[in-house]
Amino acid sequence: MQIREAAAEDWPRIWPFWHRIVAAGETYTWDPDTSEEAARALWMNPAKRVYVVEDEDGAVVGSAFVTANYGGPAAHIANAGFMVDPDRAGRGIGRALAEHVLAAAKSEGYRAMVFNAVVETNPAVQLWTSLGFEILGTVPEAYEHPRYGRVGLHVMYRAL
Repeated sequence: MQIREAAAEDWPRIWPFWHRIVAAGETYTWDPDTSEEAARALWMNPAKRVYVVEDEDGAVVGSAFVTANYGGPAAHIANAGFMVDPDRAGRGIGRALAEHVLAAAKSEGYRAMVFNAVVETNPAVQLWTSLGFEILGTVPEAYEHPRYGRVGLHVMYRAL
């Protein structure tokens, strides 16, 4: 697998799994009915550094972004978003992408990374904690999960 910065022409290869993941309504706080145009503006925003993962056949199987979580005097704190094609889950793509993004954020001068709203039932919570993130707190019953009802949203943090 190869991880590289995304180009505008990668979006048509990101959109199918982006849409599938968000429409499922299980892991992201974005509207499950987000249009492709709105999704592209959100994910491929010029303020974000966007990455893609290509498999050995050149298929885009994951993507992530890193951006400042805050502005001004707190602009040294990063935020990121990650998506792996659900058909490719469990193959180490998410971990490799996360390690890449953490290293990139550090090299860009960020001092820490924070996730503002991690659905507590998201299997990625285990990945984040294994990579050194801690749960700073949980907003109880903040997320309407399609299978589990109201579940919490974690705020997670890691120094870089």
